[in-house]
Amino acid sequence: MPASKRLVDELVEAFDLNQRRKFVLKHPSGKSWELYFPPITRADRKRCSALANSDDALDLATQMLCQKAEFADGTKPFAAADREKLQRGLPETVLNELELFLFGLEEEVTTDEAKED
Repeated sequence: MPASKRLVDELVEAFDLNQRRKFVLKHPSGKSWELYFPPITRADRKRCSALANSDDALDLATQMLCQKAEFADGTKPFAAADREKLQRGLPETVLNELELFLFGLEEEVTTDEAKED
């Protein structure tokens, strides 16, 4: 009888943590920045919680942004210490837009839905 894989192994193999989603942040001046986000794991959440040294949801979300955001080549645009500068220096709406996308909570609108509005 062939050895069957354990469920844990099947689950881990089924989900590709290297797949990234692209986010384009657009400034009213026309300048834009492309950021990429890999999936968030439970281990990422625990690491960010320890780094943030806070239970505040806003601190944790911005810390996760600093940890997970990448440029197209995989380099990191933010350091862990950038959390406070991002929170102080960006409009709330911009930081919310980035963090909502990071957590997969952005409002997705298809081309057809946009035409109906």
